[in-house]
Amino acid sequence: MPSGRTHLLTELALLPPLAAGYVLLLRPSLAEGAAFVGAYLFSSLLLSPDLDLRRNDARRRWGPLGFLWGPYAKLFKHRGLSHSLLWGPLTRLLYLTVVLGGVALALVASGLMPPPTLTPAFPLSLNGRLVLAVLVGLYLPNGLHVLLDRVMSAARRRRRRRA
Repeated sequence: MPSGRTHLLTELALLPPLAAGYVLLLRPSLAEGAAFVGAYLFSSLLLSPDLDLRRNDARRRWGPLGFLWGPYAKLFKHRGLSHSLLWGPLTRLLYLTVVLGGVALALVASGLMPPPTLTPAFPLSLNGRLVLAVLVGLYLPNGLHVLLDRVMSAARRRRRRRA
């Protein structure tokens, strides 16, 4: 299997041509382009499919908050659902939402954080193209990671058969 470093270098090396293709195909606004690149980097650096491993580079990048991913590694078998093209990023985003929501709830309950106001902090009429930019940015690195894993696994199997 490729190392976490190999995955990250591949994802980062492919960002410029993928961003160029995104711009040429969809002609995004500056905000949409920034959302795509930001989500892509966030996904590559912090939401790796390898967060299902006990020790990994992505978890270390979370610094002191890396412990938050311990339960995720126990919930998901490596290369199982977390490496699914569709469900992998969704499991990590839902897990992160639940964990951060729980932390926020605990902070509010303890009085360390004021309760949220009923007025939304952002407009509810989100731009569909902006949402698309974020989703594509979050899913592309996951797809590249899984594709690289599958290509390397197939190459290893081929080499073993020849030996």
